[in-house]
Amino acid sequence: MPYIPPEVVAKAKEMDLLTYLKNYEPSELVHFGGSTYCTRTHDSLKISNGKWCWFSRGIGGKTALDYLIKVREIPFTEAVEMIVGQATIQPPTYAPVPKKDTPKVLLLPPASRCATHAVSYLSGRGIDREVIDFCLATGRLYESEGRYHNVVFVGHDQYGKARYANLRGIGSDFKGECNGSDKRFSFNIPAENSKILHLFESAIDLLSFATIRKLNGMEWRKDHLLSLAGVYQPREKIEESAVPLALTKYLSDHPEIKLIVLRLDNDRTYGGKGSDGGSAKGLYRYHELAVQGQGLQRLSVYAPGYSRYPEQREKQRTMIWRMIT
Repeated sequence: MPYIPPEVVAKAKEMDLLTYLKNYEPSELVHFGGSTYCTRTHDSLKISNGKWCWFSRGIGGKTALDYLIKVREIPFTEAVEMIVGQATIQPPTYAPVPKKDTPKVLLLPPASRCATHAVSYLSGRGIDREVIDFCLATGRLYESEGRYHNVVFVGHDQYGKARYANLRGIGSDFKGECNGSDKRFSFNIPAENSKILHLFESAIDLLSFATIRKLNGMEWRKDHLLSLAGVYQPREKIEESAVPLALTKYLSDHPEIKLIVLRLDNDRTYGGKGSDGGSAKGLYRYHELAVQGQGLQRLSVYAPGYSRYPEQREKQRTMIWRMIT
């Protein structure tokens, strides 16, 4: 393989796909609507907000280099030389950067006529059929069409408009967010009359909890259920950490909530498995936080086996408290 200096590779990675196609392959670019484009060869490949996603294949990226390698299947070195070479002959004209206050355009993949694969996948993971059917009926869940039939989890705003979507591969490890997703509106199932909010890392965790409640004879929609659209990683200095956007927005839209129950994976992100060399027992750490005024006050903490040392447990309790407030 020919040697390419790191600075040349870095230069190639600077170019986004929209800029590349506009400057060097304009005939391949098709305006889809608003600030969204697709390619003439693959109409399910959408470009928006500085990213691209090929929905029918379940792959995506940001740069032109990603596109040439993943979509065109051009070898890495050849793709780098192609981008840098064309840029040297004809320096690219970059599209103006959109203003930060420009509303995001959510690009949802086309829905399959039926959700057979999605239902089978979720059922195989133990999710109750009633829970699945509710999500399908309310537009919180559907199956994308195309070769891979991804499960699509949709988050809505208070007016019922889709504002966030997360893709989960069926039969693969693929995970990703749809272009234009607004993390303030992650996957959730609200309650009608409840002061309690249960918080999860992912939509699958949320649905699993709802299933467990139903199997135990409880009303699974009794309380508010909200996912954080993935793992929330606090900063090294906890006092500099921010409250997750989804939680901030949900509390703003539901001022009646007075208690938050954190049902998060017991891993190193929150001081669980691997944080002190020991093993964690149980699937979730369980924390309760009472909401008072503009902030949150820790009410109690219960996390069986997540640290063997009292001083470490106290440090972790403080971390959870300071991270949320």
